[in-house]
Order: sequence, then structure tokens, then C-alpha cells
Amino acid sequence: MAVGGFAVDGPVSNLNSRVTASVVITCIVAASSGLIFGYDIGISGGVTTMVPFLKKFFPSILRKAAEAKTNVYCIYDSEVLTAFTSSLYIAGLAASLIASRLTAALGRRNTMVLGGCTFFTGAAINGGAENIAMLIIGRILLGFGVGFTNQAAPVYLSEVAPPKWRGAFNTGFQFFLGIGVVASNCINYATAKHSWGWRVSLGLAVVPAAIMTIGALLISDTPSSLVERGKLDQARKSLLNVRGKDANIEAEMTELVKASEVAKAANQEPFVTIFERQYRPHLVMSIAIPFFQQVTGINIIAFYAPILFQSVGFGSDSALIASIILGLVNLGSILVSTGVVDRFGRRFLFLIGGIQMFLCQVGVAIVLATTTGVSGTKPIPKGYAILVLVLMCIYAAGFGWSWGPLSWLIPSEIFPMKIRPTGQSVSVAVNFAVTFVLSQTFLTMLCHFKFGTFLFYAGWIAVMTIFVALFLPETKGIPLDSMYTVWEKHWYWRRFVKVQF
Repeated sequence: MAVGGFAVDGPVSNLNSRVTASVVITCIVAASSGLIFGYDIGISGGVTTMVPFLKKFFPSILRKAAEAKTNVYCIYDSEVLTAFTSSLYIAGLAASLIASRLTAALGRRNTMVLGGCTFFTGAAINGGAENIAMLIIGRILLGFGVGFTNQAAPVYLSEVAPPKWRGAFNTGFQFFLGIGVVASNCINYATAKHSWGWRVSLGLAVVPAAIMTIGALLISDTPSSLVERGKLDQARKSLLNVRGKDANIEAEMTELVKASEVAKAANQEPFVTIFERQYRPHLVMSIAIPFFQQVTGINIIAFYAPILFQSVGFGSDSALIASIILGLVNLGSILVSTGVVDRFGRRFLFLIGGIQMFLCQVGVAIVLATTTGVSGTKPIPKGYAILVLVLMCIYAAGFGWSWGPLSWLIPSEIFPMKIRPTGQSVSVAVNFAVTFVLSQTFLTMLCHFKFGTFLFYAGWIAVMTIFVALFLPETKGIPLDSMYTVWEKHWYWRRFVKVQF
């Protein structure tokens, strides 16, 4: 197996790699946690283009848009608007750090249930909001909801899925996230013409929250989590359920118990353990992967897509349709990733997707520079606006089969059991922190950098693609308890890790 340019012959086990109906259903239910995050990403950008919503909460934006000579990049540059969008992410950051202790104490499944209930409450408050304070309180509760679920669900999927198909099952989280984005864009399009439309769009977030919460109540916790909490009989029952009633689970059960005993014997604070030298590669990846995912610019483009397309020449309705198209392309490409991630590996998809996204971001910058001018005051011709949409779709496809699903997969599969919840928490916290900064600054950056904003993201995509080529080992097919082998054989990381026998 290729690892950073070197071959690794790790212990790829086919033990209990059979895909059962039970594991499929369980993973689909767990992956549906992505619905709430995706719905929020899509809905936020859509309602901020609705005139009744802007009139009630952000009238200054309408006044800007009505000015005769408005810079197309600067119409939506509003600190209060960015506070509405980004308050969710700072709350998610706080929640994800708390969530590592919750998932260790309460289990993965119960943390998902808690996240769903919190998100449900925030959605109800947002749907009935009468002032900006209510909007932001609702957004903070939504943030806690997605913070809990984004931490617990990917770990749940990695622990339950058979090693041979772990990549395919884990991409389900990103697939449901994509469904949430598309569904919210369709709802925005249907409600945009009504004075109460924004309430429906925001309030309907209770639906995905209810779906994933009820679903989570119907599944058992992961065998790893149950062993970790000393519930061995329940763990055995859960393992039999996902591997098949006639499966021989004793070897896998023994490995889980052994890993749990090692973790308990260490008796160290996980947030201290993760900083030990032997876990340096894991820590670097848990920070770098989510950081790079966000500086591809995808979330910014997703929740500001309607605003972005309106800024470059689409009308209000056309901008929402363009966002739906973008979401559907992303959804289709996630399905491609599901089919090939366990066949061609993680590195292959990262590298192909990175090159594709880089070329598209540079292409968008060139089109905008040549049509709107350096000042950004020239209107963009319709044909060129469509070209921007096409480039954005190719970009979304590249993200959908690489950095989208794999950024949730890699951090959830590389850590040993004793620091797995902590490692995932660090990853999710970094994701939210970077998203918060970018969402606070994107509209201002678009206003001042203009087309240069897309070159900014293109530069980061080039850096992350080189990083993957040099430093990310291939984890395809490696059982979670044998993952240490990929670091031991890597040309750079082997100097940090302890060789295990």
C-alpha cells in the first residue's frame, strides 16, 4: 500500500468485513446526523437574500443594494449579518470540546441524541424570531447541536463499519450533509416570494433534527464505546448485531477489550496524552485536515452561494436555482467518492480533487477579473455569469469526492481508542474555529479583495495538495486497532511513533 510514496504491508484484516443489513441500517441512521449541519449551511445563505428577512433584521443591506453605483462585491458586507451566520460556529467550537468528554461518559449514540434535541430547540427559536437577539440565541443552540453531532457521528461510523468498507460508510455523513444543503436550497426557493417564507425556512430545521434524533434512539451504541464504559455484555450484543448473528466476533471483541484496558491503565487526561510525541502525527492531521477543508472555501461558498451568484449577475430566483444546482453536483460527487474511496484509497481522491479545485478557483478569478474590472463596478455579462456557475460546479464536484467526505473520515479513523473522542473533538473544534473566522471575514474579503478572494483559496488548495502528497499515509482497509502501522512505515512520521509488537 502506498504511504507518502513508500509501500506499507500492514495487517489488513478481512475479519468480519461482511456487510450486513444491520450495519447498513445502523450506519445510515448515524450518518443522518449530517442532515442538520447541511440544512443549516444551505438555509443560512438563502434567507439572507430574502427581502422580507432583510427588511426586518438587516435594512441597511437593502439601502446599499438600492444605491445607483454599488460595488457588486460589497452589497452584503454587514457585520451584523456575518454575526448571524457565524455565531453558530463559535458555539459549535465550544460544544465540540465538551463533546469529547460526553462521548466518553455517555456514549456516541447518546451524544447524537443530545445534539439533535439542542438543534431542534434552536430551530424553533429561529422560526419564531422577532429580533436579532432571538436569531443569534437560536443560532448558538444550533451550534451546540451540530458541535455534538459532528463530533460523535463520524466516530460512530468508523467504529461500527467493517474495516474493508469503512471509507464508504463514513462518506454517508457527508452525503446526508449534502442532502441537507440541497433540501434547504429547494425550500428557500419555494418560500422566497412569501413575506413569511424566511420563518418557514428557518423553522423547518426541526424536521431533520427530529429525523436524526428519533433514528439515533432506535440504534445501539458502538461496541467500542460500550467496552470503554465497562458494558461488555451490551458490547457483545451490539457487535453481533452489526457483524451478523452467525459471525465469529471473539477476536474483535478481545481486541476491543485489550485496547480499553490499555487506555484505562494509562490513566491519563486525554487532552494531555494527545500532545505526547508518539501522537504527534495524529495531532497534526486532526488540526491540518479540518483547517485545510475550510480554506478550500467550500462552506463559505455554500452558505453564501445565493449572495455570491446574485453579486455576479444572477437575479434572486436564479441565484437560488444556481445554489440548488451546485448542491446537486456536490451530492452526486459524494456518491462517486462512496464507490471508489475503498478501492483507490484516500490519497488518490485528495490529490485529484485538489488539482481540480485549484484550477476552478483560478478560473473563477480570471473570469471575474476580466468582466467586472479591478473596481468591481462593471456588471458581469450573463454568459460569463453562467461560466462562473459551471466552474463552481466542477469545483463542488472536486470537493465532493475528496475534501468533503474524507475530512470527516481521516480524523475519525487514525486515533487509538483511548484518545479517539479527544482527537475527533480537536478536529471538529478546528473546523468550527476556522469556519467562524472565514464566515466573519468572507463578505468583507469579497468586498476588498474582489476576484482576489478566489486566488486566496486557490493558494491554500495548492498548499494542502502538496501536504497530502508528502505527509498523509494511506489508511484504506487498515483495521482501527492496527492503524499504528501506517505511521511506523511512513518516511517522516516514523521518527515520532513507538514501534509496537
